[in-house]
Amino acid sequence: MLAVGPIAFLAPALLAALVALPLLWWLLRATPPAPTRRLFPGVRLLLGLQDPEQMPDRTPWWLLLLRILAVAAAILGLANPVLNPAEDRLAGQGPLMILMDGGWASAPDWPARQARVRSALDDARRQGRPVILASIAQTDSVAELASRVADDWRGEIDALEPAAWGPDRARFAELLEDSGLEGVETLWLQDGLGDDGGLSDALLARGSVVAIPPQRLARALRPPRYDGTDVVVDVIRADPGLESRTVAAFGPDPNGIERELGRAEASFAPDEDMAEARFDLPVELRNRITRMALTGAPSAGGVALTDDGLKRRKVGLIAGTQDAEGLQLLDALHYLRSALTDTADIIEVPLQDLLLASPEVIVLADVGGFADSERAALEEWVDEGGLLVRFAGPRLASSGAGQIEEDPLLPVRLRAGGRAVGGAMSWGAPKRLRPFPDASPFAGLIAPSEVEVTSQVMAQPDPNLSERTFAALEDGTPLVTGRTEGQGRVVLFHVTANAAWSNLPLSGLFVSMLERLAISARPGVTEAGELAGVTWAPEKVLDGFGRVREPGLVAGVDGARLEEARPGPDAPPGLYRAGDRTVAVNLMEADSVLVQSPPPAAGIIRGDLTPAEEVSYQPLLLTIAVALLCVDILATLFLVGRLKVSRPGVAAAMALALLTAPLPQPASAQTPDDIALFATGETVLGYVVTGDAQVDRISGAGLEGLAQVLTLRTAVEPLVRGVDLEADELSFYPMLYWPVTESQATPSAEAFAKLNTFLRNGGMLFFDTRDGNIGGFGSGTPNERVLRRLASGLDLPPLEPVPEDHVITRTFYLLQSFPGRSSGSPLWVEAARDPQALDGVPFRDLNDGVSPVVIGAHDWAGAWAIDEAGRYLLPVGRGTTGSRQREIAQRFGVNLVMYVMTGNYKSDQVHVPALLERLGQ
Repeated sequence: MLAVGPIAFLAPALLAALVALPLLWWLLRATPPAPTRRLFPGVRLLLGLQDPEQMPDRTPWWLLLLRILAVAAAILGLANPVLNPAEDRLAGQGPLMILMDGGWASAPDWPARQARVRSALDDARRQGRPVILASIAQTDSVAELASRVADDWRGEIDALEPAAWGPDRARFAELLEDSGLEGVETLWLQDGLGDDGGLSDALLARGSVVAIPPQRLARALRPPRYDGTDVVVDVIRADPGLESRTVAAFGPDPNGIERELGRAEASFAPDEDMAEARFDLPVELRNRITRMALTGAPSAGGVALTDDGLKRRKVGLIAGTQDAEGLQLLDALHYLRSALTDTADIIEVPLQDLLLASPEVIVLADVGGFADSERAALEEWVDEGGLLVRFAGPRLASSGAGQIEEDPLLPVRLRAGGRAVGGAMSWGAPKRLRPFPDASPFAGLIAPSEVEVTSQVMAQPDPNLSERTFAALEDGTPLVTGRTEGQGRVVLFHVTANAAWSNLPLSGLFVSMLERLAISARPGVTEAGELAGVTWAPEKVLDGFGRVREPGLVAGVDGARLEEARPGPDAPPGLYRAGDRTVAVNLMEADSVLVQSPPPAAGIIRGDLTPAEEVSYQPLLLTIAVALLCVDILATLFLVGRLKVSRPGVAAAMALALLTAPLPQPASAQTPDDIALFATGETVLGYVVTGDAQVDRISGAGLEGLAQVLTLRTAVEPLVRGVDLEADELSFYPMLYWPVTESQATPSAEAFAKLNTFLRNGGMLFFDTRDGNIGGFGSGTPNERVLRRLASGLDLPPLEPVPEDHVITRTFYLLQSFPGRSSGSPLWVEAARDPQALDGVPFRDLNDGVSPVVIGAHDWAGAWAIDEAGRYLLPVGRGTTGSRQREIAQRFGVNLVMYVMTGNYKSDQVHVPALLERLGQ
């Protein structure tokens, strides 16, 4: 490729022919054969006469110039000059490896990356080159680096999504070393973050490398924290500049439906790589937050999940006795206040008033008995999900509570009195703690050797005592017991909450035990070794786009693996649970930073992810060359006398031909305003442009055929237009026909957002898998798998086959079936729901009774499709049966459009007689 300013020649060797133009000038001076010269004396008789027709003995200069220009235009055209040439054009002959970083940082511009890969696959297909397609973040073995023909990768790239973790380039470089690949040209789509881990050298050792940086570097969120007044989340970046980013907080509403709870702005200074977003939310909303997310840049790094560490619970404290002011350290609640003040909202009021405040936790320090009304209210509160934590003391030991039979407000039965295990009046020494059992909520905590117990209340040796024991002394006697009561839980510390019976409240273990019981938590802090020794089961995980998903086949993860803070396929970012405790594993930590990748190494060509569109001048130049040669032929015929036209007429004809010659013109693009005027001025039926030329042609022809039927039979006279989901506004169309193809790409997050808005505002999506529903709905045909992928980002209601009394069966024609080119399988619409149901937003109520989605498999567009002459393009059935089937397909199309346009009008007509009778008319 030879570049001259913004223009490049893709076949520069042909330009060498321009050197021959002077020689061509000399050769082209030859004229048509001159008259033969013979000596004849009688020629003197002709002296003085003038012949109006003269034959030149040299080629006229203008004809010579015309031929030179024609040859020059042909040479330049064959050299294929292009404007805005792609500098990263793949010009090799061996295998092509398309390499994608494929991590979370690739998510913001993932559609552009897929488009770039498809373009590379097209080039490889034209050149007949085998292709290796790999995602660094998701390639685990050498066997995955096998080459295929280019077309075999199309389905792979359409279904491929970014991973929810970063690429391990060093490990991939090792895989390349073991693969034995040589002579491979590489197209490397980078995410722009982190070191290359030696991958650049490994790729250059195998051939030329084209590196394509991202359109923009991804931003990320650190875990949110509570600073005492606000919830704060840090937004981090790797490149400088002045910008502002919006962070949204999400959580469930009282009905359990996820809502946006608040928004905050994080403003970067030009030289800063971190900015704070602060949320001033009441405690009720703050405790509901489940995740924070950057708006407009979907990625796993742009989402921060929350766990118990962000919640600031309301904790009620009640003591059986109040000590004198001067004996503060002996106060039964002093150490509890010290442990909980910074992490919980403490309430100290009488029990009846405390229950009215709806606390999550109630702590009773040496409370022995209750009034009947207090006991009933407290038992009801525990049964509904409250956590009751009790501490022993003299009052509880002497109260006799739970000695004869189990007390609903105690986890175990107690022995009368207490036990002194240390001091002058006892025979034994103070007891230490034994290691916590694996089933205990305190599993993994290390009991300091200096923690000792001198007195305790004893538990009765019941058969279920061992399973209710959370912590025990070295002699096996229980120190902490607990059990589930209804939806709540009751926990008992068999020692006092102050230092009278044990020095446990003086230790850091005391705070950790309160945290494990979910009474309090340190925001965003996980100490080394705190998670180890426990298997954590994933509850929710993030995908590469930052969407919360079910864990699927992800197995439980050992706590030591989570503490590595290195999410991967075996430990994806998400929310993990062990017992009653949850922990959020995010991509970023509290001190994480993003580092921009270094510039490409020497020898690596830098490309563009979305280069400017190439404009080829080859067609224009070859057209000019052919036009000039045609003019040359006419001029030559005229000069040799074969064309009897006056010279002024020839000049005028030549000028007219040059001026009126059709030249390639760029297609005129419709502006958004033009499209809006077109779509709002008329009723327009839209079909989704899939990128498959044949399918799109049939879709357009099918809707044109349906529009013709509607015009002839109804008052609706619609027009038809193809719709680009990424670029077009959808609100102008009442219905979108969406043919499903195997090679269809997944729409971007922005397109999904537009589609959901379209559905919620009354629009309808008509999915047609066109496969005849082979095997039944949900059987997993290729088109149905694509349909599930397309529908995964849509807010769709539950579906059911069209019932016999559905409005769509009678909006214009009375129908019992809905065939297209095929028949026999059901048509799926929104499932009917109870009008009194309160489960979210009812589509049918919002859309005037119109289902937001209709799904079938009968290729209706193929049955409706007509050409410009009105002839049907595709056959339907056989003979007269086929004609009848096509007629029913057209009637269904009419019913469908009328159903979209009129809503529940026909359904309401059924009730008119009853309404009139009730009104007395």
